[in-house]
Amino acid sequence: MNTKNNDLHGNAPDSSPVALLIIDMINDLEFPGGDEFLEPAKRVAEAITTLKQRVKEQNIPVIYANDNFGRWRSDFNEVVEHVLNDGVRGHYLAQVLKPDKDDYFVLKPKNSAFYETSLDVLLTYLKVKHVILTGLSTDSCILFSANDAYMRDLTLSIPVDCVASIKPAHTHDALAYMKRVLQADTTPSNKIDLEALYQELESTH
Repeated sequence: MNTKNNDLHGNAPDSSPVALLIIDMINDLEFPGGDEFLEPAKRVAEAITTLKQRVKEQNIPVIYANDNFGRWRSDFNEVVEHVLNDGVRGHYLAQVLKPDKDDYFVLKPKNSAFYETSLDVLLTYLKVKHVILTGLSTDSCILFSANDAYMRDLTLSIPVDCVASIKPAHTHDALAYMKRVLQADTTPSNKIDLEALYQELESTH
């Protein structure tokens, strides 16, 4: 059975060998330790914002994968509005990384962006082979998502400047693990040649 409908109802692009995944950056940071996350999260948000602008110039899709903060009746727009308008610690993150209308999103109940979400279906639909993982936190949701991506034979970029944990050592250790075991490329975002990456993967598409 052909499961693909060629009409994406206004969402673009139709397919791409590369996708940018932004994990848990629309985040109120209103949890124990959230105050320690604020400064590293702001630095990461700025780097991801620049990277997002670059990937969109290459027509690479952007996918937000976000916790629903236990609000099982919420949707992603409600999460964005909450962080933007409820006077929470993470307001700046949503301000600089507010999703565009043509961005994709999934709400996740647990650490991995793949667990009990539609992400797997979406990546298959878009014919993605390589995911660029960014966001919070390196030693939890990034790590779990990277493991699941690797198990699906997706190749990985995890730019060192686009992920953060509460403690820098946690980020260092998690990145070292993902580089060694998952063959993740941890090149800083400003050194990633997106056009070359896209063309290389497209040639084997």
